[in-house]
Amino acid sequence: MERIGDRAILRLPIEASAALPSRGQAAVRARLNGHDFETVIEPDGRRGHWLAIDDGLWEALALSDGQRLALELEPTKDWPEPDLPTDFQTALADAPDLSETWQSITTMARWEWVRWINATKNPQTRQRRVDVGISKLRSGKRRPCCFDLASCTDPDLSKSGKLVDIG
Repeated sequence: MERIGDRAILRLPIEASAALPSRGQAAVRARLNGHDFETVIEPDGRRGHWLAIDDGLWEALALSDGQRLALELEPTKDWPEPDLPTDFQTALADAPDLSETWQSITTMARWEWVRWINATKNPQTRQRRVDVGISKLRSGKRRPCCFDLASCTDPDLSKSGKLVDIG
């Protein structure tokens, strides 16, 4: 386990990443230090993956920086519903004509929309992506665009599509 800025993450061993069904995001059932949960593993842009350890999981497991962790993963086809960014959630609520469309796309595709919108720190670019997302959904598009699904898109943790090294 390591920290990048104020975020705790766990980089998966290469063997664990190789066993996942995708070089991009992958839905998994996980057991971390005996705590079971479902999540989506993120790509690192180097053919590997990493797991975000949010504050709730950190506290539930009473973790400390640098602690070794026992992780078991089981890929699943059952993707958990993504947490929609507030701006995109508001835009969807303001577009009731898209409710049926949004519900009809796969949960995996919903994760792609969230990932695409969140993949920038620039507020103008983000607002443009929210607006374009609504427009694309209205035109029948079921996926946001053609970005590299195996790249690391978290702008706080990546540089040039790759999870940053801290060492």
